[in-house]
Amino acid sequence: MPQFVPASLTGRDGVKHAYKPRDITGGVATLVESTGVRLGDRRISMSTSRTAGGKVKITVKFAMPVVEDVSVNGIVRKTVTRTNYAELSFNWDGASTANDRDDLMVQVWSFLNSGENPMVIGMIRDLEGLY
Repeated sequence: MPQFVPASLTGRDGVKHAYKPRDITGGVATLVESTGVRLGDRRISMSTSRTAGGKVKITVKFAMPVVEDVSVNGIVRKTVTRTNYAELSFNWDGASTANDRDDLMVQVWSFLNSGENPMVIGMIRDLEGLY
C-alpha cells in the first residue's frame, strides 16, 4: 500500500505545483495546493473501491477553483469565480496483472500528452467536437 505523500505537478507554464496531503476521510485521500484562501485551494482526491466480484475502481478527481479579486460596492474581496473539474477512473478486472494496469496507465498518460495527440487538445482545451 503506497504512503500518502506530497505530489509535485508541472503546470502548462512549466511552474511546479506543490500538493500536500490534507486528510483521508471516508476512504478518500485529498491533496491540496494552498492559494492562501481555503475556498480557493486546488484539490486532488483519490479513492479505491472494490466490488464483491473482485473488481477494483480507482478514481482520481481534480478540482481547480479560480480565485479573483471582485469589487462589490467598492469592497474588494477574493472570490471563487469559476471551478474546473476533471475525473479519471480506472476500472480493473480482479484478474488483471500489474503489467496490464501499467500498460493502460501509460497509454492514458500518452493520450493526454498534448505533444503526442493534438486531437485531445482540440477537444479538452479548445472544447471542439470531432468530425
